Amino acid sequence: MIYCVEDDSSIRELIIYTLEAAGYSAKGFADSTEFFAALGSGLPELVLLDLMLPGEDGISVLKKLRADRSTADIPVIIETARDTETDKVTGLDSGADDYLVKPFGMMEMISHIKAVLRRCSSHDESDAQDDSIRFDGLVIDTKKHVVTADGLELRLTLKEYELLRTFAENRGKALTREELFAKVWDSGPAGETRTVDVHVGTLRTKLGRYGGMIRTVRGVGYRLETRP
Repeated sequence: MIYCVEDDSSIRELIIYTLEAAGYSAKGFADSTEFFAALGSGLPELVLLDLMLPGEDGISVLKKLRADRSTADIPVIIETARDTETDKVTGLDSGADDYLVKPFGMMEMISHIKAVLRRCSSHDESDAQDDSIRFDGLVIDTKKHVVTADGLELRLTLKEYELLRTFAENRGKALTREELFAKVWDSGPAGETRTVDVHVGTLRTKLGRYGGMIRTVRGVGYRLETRP
């Protein structure tokens, strides 16, 4: 089930029609009130969230989703009519997994949805085989998709988790921003290196004293070292 939160009825109806034609179950909501009411009766696999909503805006809705344990891991793709780096970064920094800039094509939307769901599915399939990755008091439990620091669970978004896991699996190796974007965002280099920088910054903050393990490699990118 995919939930679409979009106040423009014509766009919302087109999105729902396209999703159902592509084989997905979908429901549409005009505002945050309808959306949060629906969450009480069932959680979706993914949320398409317009930033410019009446009343409570999309960023506020996104932050609420990420703050609630029951909805924190639901993939969210934001829709924005404002094609500026600031708006994209704000959405991603607030916990969005991907974004679409209006006007976007329906095939483009389906492609983004498939990519995000594929990343989630690949983690579910591999978690049963992987062991936890440990660096002193920092533990990446790949079976439960949980990260703890000194015994306390960290609230990481899907992208932050994938970024940390990518660093851990390549510890000691300098990774370029383009490599990180391709691995974590399931896409080739697309000039969105600022997105990588933003997520590295928020990840460092959430890791607390372990954030220093992610070192900036001047002129290259980033490297994870085993000690902060």
